[in-house]
Amino acid sequence: HKIDQEANSANIYAKIAQAIAPEIHGHDDIKKSLLLQLVGGVAQTLQDGMKIRGDIHILLLGDPGVAKSQILKYMSTISPRGVYTTGKGSSGVGLTASVTRDPLTSEISLDSGALILADM
Repeated sequence: HKIDQEANSANIYAKIAQAIAPEIHGHDDIKKSLLLQLVGGVAQTLQDGMKIRGDIHILLLGDPGVAKSQILKYMSTISPRGVYTTGKGSSGVGLTASVTRDPLTSEISLDSGALILADM
């Protein structure tokens, strides 16, 4: 019954958004936009057959030290396909794959990048 009561509450959107990274206060608009991204948009097929994906993309910019990384780390833990990566691992090639050498055997291997891991 508690879920039904909450679902019918007028401020359920704000309550769920506030539950995102609860240790970080404020940033309500950012948390709401990330919530919408998490649940996704609606895919559409136009009359001419063209398909529009329902994916929502967000560019998060801000001054250093305003909790961008902490919020995104939290989102990657609750998103079913979330993968957190940093600038170090986010080069164009690093997002898709990287070549690594095993320090013990000197064998070279190809490791999946963040985009590949998120699409599994």
